[in-house]
Amino acid sequence: MTRLGVNVDHIGTLREARRTNEPDPATAAMIAENAGANQITVHLRADRRHIQDRDVELLREIVKTRLNLEMAASPEMINVALEIKPDIATLVPEQPNEVTTQGGLNCTAQFELLKNAARKLRDSGMAVSLFIDPEKEAIEAAADMGVRMIELNTARYSDASLYITPANQPQIDAELSKVKYAAELGAKRGLEILAGHGLTYRNVRPIAALSEIQELNIGHNIIARATLVGLDQAVREMIAILK
Repeated sequence: MTRLGVNVDHIGTLREARRTNEPDPATAAMIAENAGANQITVHLRADRRHIQDRDVELLREIVKTRLNLEMAASPEMINVALEIKPDIATLVPEQPNEVTTQGGLNCTAQFELLKNAARKLRDSGMAVSLFIDPEKEAIEAAADMGVRMIELNTARYSDASLYITPANQPQIDAELSKVKYAAELGAKRGLEILAGHGLTYRNVRPIAALSEIQELNIGHNIIARATLVGLDQAVREMIAILK
């Protein structure tokens, strides 16, 4: 079965909309774990738009599975990670004022920066993952810089399959093929393959069916579903699909 990492960023988004103290991402993490999640993921952004430093500190104390900290490869965030020591540090690109992460890391242009950041984190005992587009150059660069884990950006597949109709099925198939090729190439290079971004209950099955992909990180769609049925049920429904 493909493992499920639940991203609880948007619990923080709801809280910060009113600058109050509820709902609590730490409480959401406990519910998600009790429902069967294999990992809790949060993105501590430079602008602190949803997750705050104190959230990450609390999550480090209470998460029983694995804590995955998504972060920019900046000195500030590296220092945060070195202090809190999540189980996994996932380096992601980050731009001011973006609605969500736009694309994967540019592993060729930022090779030395990412390599040095990954080494610092790895030397402190963390597993390191790179969030990259499903492209040959990015995968080869990631493998060459010594990381052992990558998360394939499924945004283009997710955008194509937001509405699944006969008319857009060719585009869906094309984007799925790119993810499949990238997963196979990464596995051949000895990388552990994760994936995520924009996946939903409707489009996740074909991605989960790719044998090379060991874990999916899903946030927005699970939290959106949770507003209607509760977080426990929303996580269990996604796990049922992944089975």
